[in-house]
Amino acid sequence: MIDWLNKMISLGIFVTTPLEILGFVTGAIYVYLNTRQNITSWFFGIANALLYAAVFWQVRLYADMGLQGYYFFTSIYGWWMWKFGGANHDVLKVTFTPRKLYPIFAVIFITGTILWGFLLEKFTNASFTYLDSALTIASLIGQYMLARKYLENWIVWIIADACYVILYFYKALNLTAFLYVVFMILAMVGFVRWRGDLQKERG
Repeated sequence: MIDWLNKMISLGIFVTTPLEILGFVTGAIYVYLNTRQNITSWFFGIANALLYAAVFWQVRLYADMGLQGYYFFTSIYGWWMWKFGGANHDVLKVTFTPRKLYPIFAVIFITGTILWGFLLEKFTNASFTYLDSALTIASLIGQYMLARKYLENWIVWIIADACYVILYFYKALNLTAFLYVVFMILAMVGFVRWRGDLQKERG
């Protein structure tokens, strides 16, 4: 089974594996359902995290591999928040990110990038240590914002996904790079949809 999942196959311009294909499919479904505020998205998020942890381990993107563990647990948290995180323990509504969180996010991003990048550079054979770390920390923040239904999470994802596209093409994860193009487009759609929902809520 493991050999089959890692078998190299050609899909036109893409050379990939069944493992990466499964990650592509679950990831696309996950983000699409998020744009529609469909709570079942989080179950695809869990599956996607497990699949891509294996993918990134194989290409030595260890920060991204570790990020999948965070995605796994925040997918569980996101499901709970979306279902019970509202004012009366009901469905959570879209809101703007509280301004007090912005300086906190900035400190987390800067310190997290420096520390994680240093550790990867010193103790592992990871590739692109500081870039990978910066994108990892940005994704941590974006995922938390998504779980809390903060509108601006989509802006974080648009920027991070654009950077990931370049990184993954360079690492020859061509199908994953294409997936992140899809993610970037879906993030734009998600921002427009969620902003419309927020405006409706506010009358």
